Amino acid sequence: MLCDVDDASAGTAGQTAGVRWKLAEPGRQLDANVVGLPPGAVVDTHTEPELDVLILVVAGEGELSSGDTTEPLAPGALCWLPRASSRRLAAGPQGLSYVTVHARRPGMRIGRGPAGRREA
Repeated sequence: MLCDVDDASAGTAGQTAGVRWKLAEPGRQLDANVVGLPPGAVVDTHTEPELDVLILVVAGEGELSSGDTTEPLAPGALCWLPRASSRRLAAGPQGLSYVTVHARRPGMRIGRGPAGRREA
């Protein structure tokens, strides 16, 4: 067992937006988070250029906007956000808690980039 999602997503009112739980096991191939947004909070429009992302709503309500489409979000909603798609999340009056899952992002490495340049 990794996390009790009900405990991790409880009580978004009065809290700042952010990660409530994070998958941190070594050797994993996935990244996963439980994210909480307080009532009325917004994750502004952004694009994930490299990774597909799954979002599973576990508490509260809100809206997901992508392109010209806006979908209502409620517990049980499972959304696939393909890479290169733009998205915006807005929490409703009860706040919004959701699980995100995507391929693990590689950590930063120090090494040689193209044409032998050093990269951090």
